[in-house]
Amino acid sequence: MSTLEIRDLHVEVETESGPKEILRGVDLTVNSNETHAIMGPNGSGKSTLAYSIAGHPKYTVTKGQVLLDGEDVLEMAVDERARAGLFLAMQYPVEVPGVSMSNFLRSAATATRGEAPKVRHWVKEVKTAMTDLEIDPAFAERSVNEGFSGGEKKRHEVLQMSLLKPKIAVLDETDSGLDVDALRVVSKGVNEYKSQSDVGILLITHYTRILRYIAPDRVHVFVNGRVAASGGPELADELEENGYERFVGAFGADKEEQPA
Repeated sequence: MSTLEIRDLHVEVETESGPKEILRGVDLTVNSNETHAIMGPNGSGKSTLAYSIAGHPKYTVTKGQVLLDGEDVLEMAVDERARAGLFLAMQYPVEVPGVSMSNFLRSAATATRGEAPKVRHWVKEVKTAMTDLEIDPAFAERSVNEGFSGGEKKRHEVLQMSLLKPKIAVLDETDSGLDVDALRVVSKGVNEYKSQSDVGILLITHYTRILRYIAPDRVHVFVNGRVAASGGPELADELEENGYERFVGAFGADKEEQPA
């Protein structure tokens, strides 16, 4: 059993006019076998939270802790966070020309597991995972994300998650850019990995449509760099019907545009 505990997290980003605080005291706990959905308007800081947990150098943590099983991951390098059991599915997966998916996946698995997977077992593992996600086997020899559609990139993010087997997975707007069929397949992949593991999931999204496929245990409303409200799945239904207006008004969201 694992626990991700975010305590009073403050994060700023450098802008043309100087440092700007984006996260303003985030408190959140995700346990194994739990799915937490974070919803909020554009510019509320949702993606900043995801990238700060993962260790993106653009974001500076000025206060707080991010604990994974009691260890502060903010004191770890990015690769150490991955080996500790953190995973980030990016909103905009990057292309890596010249590096095949097969080599990338095996190298990543070797780094996180501490030893190279045995070839015969690894080939079977990858083939099964690709079949489940309806990924053409030919993609294994293509460069990472190069020339992939948005849906193909998101399927490969979930493929990575299922093969790297993290303790806590942060999925940053995995539903963005997906049509209905791709959303169904990607959601099925997330659900299958969760059913086979103790993973805790932090799912960041604007819309409730993915929550029809990936059922959350808790829903958190993110406004102006903090958690404005938390509740059960019924909170997502309220947001679908009424939007974020009452939360934005109560928590004084900035008028100016913020990074996501």
